[in-house]
Amino acid sequence: MINQERVKEILEKIESSKVAVYGDFCLDAYWIMDPRGSEVSVETGLKAEAIANHYYTPGGASNIVANLSVLQPAKIKAIAVVGDDIYGRELTSQLNALNADTSSLVIQKEDFNTYTYLKKYNGDVEDPRNDFGVFNQRTKETDDQILQNIREALQEYDVLIFNQQVQGSLNNQAFIDGANEIFKEFDDKVILVDSRHYNDQFENIYRKTNDIEIAELCGKSFNPSETIPTSDVITFGTEEYAKTHKPVFVTCGSRGVIVFDEHGNHEIPGIQLTSKLDTVGAGDTGISAVALCLAAGVSPKEAAAFANFASAVTVQKLFTTGTASSSEILEISKDPNFVYNADLADNIRFAKYIEGTEFELCNAEVLDQVGEIKHAVFDHDGTISTLRQGWEEILEPVMIRSILGGEYDRVDQIGYQEVVKQVKDFIHKTTGIQTIYQIEGLIKMIEEFGYVPKDKILDKFEYKKIYNDALMEMVDKRRKKLERGELDASDFMLKGVGEFLLELKKRGIVMYLASGTDVEDVINEAKLLGYADMFDGGIYGALRDASKFSKKMVMDKIINENQLKGNELAVFGDGPVEIRECRRFQGIATGIASNEVRRFGVDVEKRPRLVQAGAHIMISDFSQYGKLIKLLFKES
Repeated sequence: MINQERVKEILEKIESSKVAVYGDFCLDAYWIMDPRGSEVSVETGLKAEAIANHYYTPGGASNIVANLSVLQPAKIKAIAVVGDDIYGRELTSQLNALNADTSSLVIQKEDFNTYTYLKKYNGDVEDPRNDFGVFNQRTKETDDQILQNIREALQEYDVLIFNQQVQGSLNNQAFIDGANEIFKEFDDKVILVDSRHYNDQFENIYRKTNDIEIAELCGKSFNPSETIPTSDVITFGTEEYAKTHKPVFVTCGSRGVIVFDEHGNHEIPGIQLTSKLDTVGAGDTGISAVALCLAAGVSPKEAAAFANFASAVTVQKLFTTGTASSSEILEISKDPNFVYNADLADNIRFAKYIEGTEFELCNAEVLDQVGEIKHAVFDHDGTISTLRQGWEEILEPVMIRSILGGEYDRVDQIGYQEVVKQVKDFIHKTTGIQTIYQIEGLIKMIEEFGYVPKDKILDKFEYKKIYNDALMEMVDKRRKKLERGELDASDFMLKGVGEFLLELKKRGIVMYLASGTDVEDVINEAKLLGYADMFDGGIYGALRDASKFSKKMVMDKIINENQLKGNELAVFGDGPVEIRECRRFQGIATGIASNEVRRFGVDVEKRPRLVQAGAHIMISDFSQYGKLIKLLFKES
C-alpha cells in the first residue's frame, strides 16, 4: 500500500520520465443522430439521416498516450501505422495536441485504414458499430520501419509500452521475431507488453495481463465470465515470472492487482466504489500509470498500487475512455476503501471458524492483536437495535419513484429493471453512511437517468424528508407497541447484545454509539430500549451539517484523545462503513451479519460486504457473548 504523501512524491518523479508507446492506435468516432432526419434523397427516394453532433476521441494505444499526457511526463513518443485518410489525420492531430512526438507514425497509403470505431447513437440507443481497418494488411516495409522506430526509441526513452489490442493487427510473424530480437538486445530496458492476442509470443519483457490471460499463458482455460481464485492467479503468476525473471502485473478487475517480482508476489487490493462504474479504458489507464512509475524508478509493487488508484478514478467516468489527472489520483489516495478478502467474500465455502464457536475468522492475524481493547464503538441499527429493521425496503421504493418521477407508470420493463438494479446495488454499498449522503447519491442517480426534468428535481433535504416520513411511520408503530407493553425492549435487540454490553462495562471498556441516523433519533431510541447510559463515551449521529459528523471522525477523536494504539479500539457493526474505518485505524473489526427479522442467525447478503470491508471476525448475533468476550480479551 502507498499513502497520499507517497503518491505525491511519485507524481513529482513522473515529470522527468520518458515513455514511448507502440501499438494499435485507434480513433473512436461518435455520431449523435438527430431524430428529425434530413431530406428525402432525390436519387434513392430514401429519407436521409441527420447528424446532430459528432466528435472523436483517442482509442486503443492512443488512449494510453492520453493517459500518459495528463500526468505530464518529460517526453512521449507514439509509434504506429495509420492510413492515408481523414481519420489518420484527425488521430495525428489529437496526438500532437497531447504533446506526443508523432514523428514515428508510419503512413501506409494502401491496404490500410486507420483503425476507427464509429458509434452512432439514436438517443440512448447505440446502433451497430461501424469498424474501419478490420482487414488491414501491413506491408513488410511498414513493419521494418516500425521496428527501426522501436529500436531508436529504446535508445532514448526509459520505458517502451508495447500494446496490441486489435485482432489480426500483427499479421507478419517476421515482425514479432524482429521485435523479440530488439527486446533481447535491449534486455536492460523496461519493455512493458500488453498483448490481447499474441501474449505468448514475446520474450525478455515485463508483462501486463489480466487474470484470464495469465491462466492461458500457463495452459489453463477459463470462461471470461469466471472469477479465478486469487490463489490460482498467484500460482499462474509465479510460474510466469519464473520463465523470465521480469516483473509480471496481473489485473483482477474489482479485486485489484497482483505483482510478481524478485521479492515474491504482492497483492494490491481493489478499491470499493459506490458510484456507477464504466470499466472501458481502465486497462489503458493502468498500464500507462505502471509505465510512468517504472520510468521514474519506482518499484513494481508501488507502481501497481499507484496504477490501482489511477484506474479507480477512470472507472467512475461514464460513457468515455477517461483519464486520471494528478489531482484526481491524489484525492482518491487520501482515504481509499480497499476490498479485502474478495475470494472469501464471494465463496462461503472458504470460510474458517474459530473452534468451539460460530465465529468466522476472516483474518487470522487478529488473533495476535486481541487482548488490549480499551474502547469500543458500536453501530446502532442492525448491530444492537432492530427497531428500524426494514429501512432498506422503505428506501428502495422511495429511490425508484424519485428516479423515475412521472415516468414511473410508463417506463418499459427494461428501463425499470435497470433502475431497480442500480438502486439495490447503491443501497448495498452505502449501508452505514449518513442518510444525507445516501440522498446525495440518489440525486446524482436522478440526474444520470434523466427521467425527471432538472427543474423538477428536489433538494437533498426534501428527498430526505420523503424517506424519513415513510421510515418514521414504521418506527412509530413499533414504538407504540413498546409503550403499550405489547412488546418489550428485547424484541427489538439482537440476541445477547445486552449481556455483551454489560460484560464490556464490567471490564471498564469505554463505549460509544455511532450511527448514520439523525442523532436525536439515535439518542431517543437508545433510551427507549434501555441502554443509552451504557455509552459513557457518547452517542453520535447525523447532524444537519453532514460535514460535522462521520464514523471516521468519531474514531479519529477516540484514537487521538486517548493516545490509543490501533488494537486498543474495537468496532462492531453490520455495515461496511464502520468496518472499513476501523481497518483504516488498525482496530479490531467485528462484522455483525445479523438477521434483523429473527434477531439471530446469519444474513447471507450482509456477510460478503462485511468481509470485503475488512472484518477480522464475523458473527451473526451476540448469543455466544461469553465466548466472544474470551476471544477479544484473551481470557481462559
